[in-house]
Amino acid sequence: MTKSFRPWKVDEVWLLPPSVQEFVPQGHPAHLVRDIVAEELDLSAILSAYTEPRGYPPYHPAMMVALLLYAYGRGVYSSRRIARACEERLDFQAVTALNRPDFRTISEFRRRHLTALADLFVQVLTLCRHAGLVGLGHVAVDGTKLRANASKHKAMSYARMGPAEAELAAEVEGWLAQAEGTDAEEDATLGAERRGDEMPAWMRDKARRLERIRAAKAELEAEALAAAAAKPDPGTKADGSPSGRRGRKPKHPPGEPRPTAQRNFTDPESRIMKGRDGFVQAYNAGAAVDATAQVIVAHHLTNNASDQDALGPLLDAVTTNTGVTPAEVSADSGYCSEANLADLDRRGIRGYVATGRAKHPDGGEDRRRGPLVSAMRQRLKRAGRRSRYRLRKQVVEPVFGQIKAARGFRQLLLRGLEKVKHEWALVCTAHNLTKLAKAATG
Repeated sequence: MTKSFRPWKVDEVWLLPPSVQEFVPQGHPAHLVRDIVAEELDLSAILSAYTEPRGYPPYHPAMMVALLLYAYGRGVYSSRRIARACEERLDFQAVTALNRPDFRTISEFRRRHLTALADLFVQVLTLCRHAGLVGLGHVAVDGTKLRANASKHKAMSYARMGPAEAELAAEVEGWLAQAEGTDAEEDATLGAERRGDEMPAWMRDKARRLERIRAAKAELEAEALAAAAAKPDPGTKADGSPSGRRGRKPKHPPGEPRPTAQRNFTDPESRIMKGRDGFVQAYNAGAAVDATAQVIVAHHLTNNASDQDALGPLLDAVTTNTGVTPAEVSADSGYCSEANLADLDRRGIRGYVATGRAKHPDGGEDRRRGPLVSAMRQRLKRAGRRSRYRLRKQVVEPVFGQIKAARGFRQLLLRGLEKVKHEWALVCTAHNLTKLAKAATG
């Protein structure tokens, strides 16, 4: 007896095409994310931007929002990869209903509506609260370094900027003098359409680099002057008279940039930070995560490598986003300081903050000494293995693992502090939406 097989007819034409509801099984996140965006989210801030009735109809903004959020939830961030997925993956086609926007359309939509997309975080968080995924009984806070869209090798220290500026300036001046001397010859060779005194491409590149070095140097000098003006002079009294204080002359005069201060020419607002893989050009992204279902209730991003100044803004964001102050907060030693512990007491939050010594605490080790830090150290020691601080490892750290390891978001795509803040908000929104879709399938 000959074995029979199921038909495999590659050239067969379908009379009735299947519905997008049949592309992936019922309860698939593609259906859930698409329906949540279309039915639950208020997209008026995005829709209001389309006022011109003329021209070819664009893709529906709700479809584009659903596509971006679903792609981010699936670990696809590049506009080219998203466009390719719209052509090759059934789950993406279930979201777009067989629409295939190209990568330029996707990139332009994200750029144009970046702020409005970031503002969707609160709406998705509200849906998570209504679904019972947020309890605010215990919130864990942590930060992680995200690589900037810039190479650390494109950075230059202030000490190197001076010699580099002089060297490039002399080289560019020599080229300009040479170009002026050969104007007539070039004009005769190139014809009347060109003046003959244009900079060649190789010369323009170095001239632009000289401009960037001068701009970065001026920024560092302005920051140093501002910092010196904000800091009181230790050699004067409160009334401005000399204090007569003796001591060794400071190694670094106030009001001047430190020789090691750096600026990156690709993304000047990013900073060199210490990560797990050594020093990287990065931003410091923070999140406050609720212990009920690992939902992010607040996000924060800065170009300051230290976490100490981020605790207050994160707690403010939690209250703003939810209208509720969490009962408990846990955080690692990077957030430990007398000021932060006093802030927790003022807010009526019971804190569980590690008091271990950091390698380079912001503001010196003195910020970790005081009665509140000592009391916190005793609280954690008294509870031992039953301390509520242990919740931090199973609440916030897995969220960063899901974002960076499972979904592959280790490097930012955009540049500039304001833009990467919105990009991090979009990543956090996609994470919460993934949690909401998973809870809906139950």
